[in-house]
Amino acid sequence: MSDKKLYDTDYELGQDNLQRFGMDVHHPVFWIASGLVILFVVGVLMAPEASKGWFDGAKWWSIGQFDWLFMVAGNIFVLFSLALIILPVGKIRLGGPDAKPEFTRLSWFAMLFAAGMGIGLMFWSVAEPTAYFTGWYETPLGVTANSPEAAPMAMSATMFHWGLHPWAIYAVVALSLAFFSYNKGLPLTIRSAFYPLIKDHSWGPFGHLIDVIAVVATLFGLATSLGFGAQQASAGLEFLFGIKAGINSQVAIIVGVTAVALVSVLRGLDGGVKVLSNINMGLAGLLMLFVLIAGPTAIIFITMGDTLLHYLMNIVPLSNWVDRSDEAWMQGWTVFYWAWWISWSPFVGMFIARISKGRTVREFIVAVLLVPTLVTLVWMSIFGGSALDQVQNGVGALANGIDKVELAMFQMLQNLPMATITSALGIVLVLVFFITSSDSGSLVIDAITAGGKVDAPAMQRTFWVVIEGVVAAVLLFGGGAEALTALQAAAITVGLPFTLVLLAMCVCVYMGLSHEKKYGFQNY
Repeated sequence: MSDKKLYDTDYELGQDNLQRFGMDVHHPVFWIASGLVILFVVGVLMAPEASKGWFDGAKWWSIGQFDWLFMVAGNIFVLFSLALIILPVGKIRLGGPDAKPEFTRLSWFAMLFAAGMGIGLMFWSVAEPTAYFTGWYETPLGVTANSPEAAPMAMSATMFHWGLHPWAIYAVVALSLAFFSYNKGLPLTIRSAFYPLIKDHSWGPFGHLIDVIAVVATLFGLATSLGFGAQQASAGLEFLFGIKAGINSQVAIIVGVTAVALVSVLRGLDGGVKVLSNINMGLAGLLMLFVLIAGPTAIIFITMGDTLLHYLMNIVPLSNWVDRSDEAWMQGWTVFYWAWWISWSPFVGMFIARISKGRTVREFIVAVLLVPTLVTLVWMSIFGGSALDQVQNGVGALANGIDKVELAMFQMLQNLPMATITSALGIVLVLVFFITSSDSGSLVIDAITAGGKVDAPAMQRTFWVVIEGVVAAVLLFGGGAEALTALQAAAITVGLPFTLVLLAMCVCVYMGLSHEKKYGFQNY
């Protein structure tokens, strides 16, 4: 670490690129990743039930055998990220002392939040606390379902899964990529984060492997979310307007989302992703404000305080992997979530890195870790608090517990004024959140498969947007729910090896920040 030339490499990742057919692809990452995706889709379509069984087995083996690793790693990511806020390296600016941010703080936050988990909050903000409170599938820390203690525990456990831990996972990846790209002049791709440890081996087979895993995990995660999002949107349309929520309507939604995402990604960050993200956050804010006013306002504000208090009280017990009395809930919910967030981290982390040049490390961590956690607290308290109030008072369908997860949000809105309008707005939000995830994810895959270039040709951006939609639609149409579940299980299984990747990233980024603090900004 005393070598001032630690990051001096003459290698340019893009030198292996092939420019043909309007594409600019990197050997061999593009071809291997594309081949694996095609092979997976063909295999699942040929035997959807067998594929689901095999990948489900792999997923639960990973979770069952390595739950301790996921839990320990999640805690390390949180502590590491919080430490960077107070350590002297927090003053380092991404891109050098004179670097200026490309986006306003509001647009920056809107984009990182929409890409990070915006759609998940629409899907689970009502369903998850209701599931915990009613004992739909296990209860956290052994509380009795439907008891007075169950409500605050349900809210704090939900916050645990959507608060500091997932955002710390994203922060580690995003900071690693942003720092090594903007401060050390390395390509904006996953392999660059390992340069302090393995030097020029980053550009060899090990680096190819890391980037291929990142591409496959990103595409599988996006396609899975696109498929499940289509199911939620179609369920909402059937609930509101009686439009049958079958495969045809779900595929039609995927086609529509993919088409809009294609337009957005071709317009780039400023003209596409930023605009949609700002619209998205505006609409989400309106819906949140309406539920706050039309719902049990006083109870919601009390819920916010109680949720924060119980989240802080229970974060250590919920993070405990040694006590096995709660093993079924921990593996079924927490470890599942950690594996899912980790499998998404290459996509979300690289996208956040792409839009974060010019921020200091301290500002970056605060914005990526603390601010989203507070926003999530408000969102969960408003929607989850309203749902639990309906459950406890026997109001509406939720009083009978969870029927279909994809309907929970609409069932809660049904008991508030202007239910049709707000439910329609909810459907629009689901779709726009998916569009922003799809187009930002495509930009990330473009960069990785172009050797770290952030200006991939339009044809290449088109290719990946279309592939995401095609994978989701083909699997849904050809294999139904079994194929989609197999895809999700495959994405989560990738989370196991990538956990080790993220732990190594913590070491590498600290080495890099220490080097920067000692020698100052160097861009080779």
